[in-house]
Amino acid sequence: MYTWYMPPTTALTVSEARQQLAAIIDRARSEHTPIYLARRGRRVAAVIDADDLDGILELAEDMADIRAAEAARAEMKATGEAPIPWEQVKADLGLA
Repeated sequence: MYTWYMPPTTALTVSEARQQLAAIIDRARSEHTPIYLARRGRRVAAVIDADDLDGILELAEDMADIRAAEAARAEMKATGEAPIPWEQVKADLGLA
């Protein structure tokens, strides 16, 4: 087991991260907080738990769908178009 402490807002340099990679991975997985890596004083990457990343990507996809639906509703309102009934959509796609 690795013992190591880094304040949550601090970024490690890439060189430091190379020396402590196992501890960084363990911390990202156990604390569910990203560990930032910096090069020349600027954050350039983060180590994050894989399951946390999957959740973030799912949320981002859901948000993209919500924004697309909002844009479609706004376009329908602006053009005065009526929504297409679900039964017609299924028939058009050969699902009915």
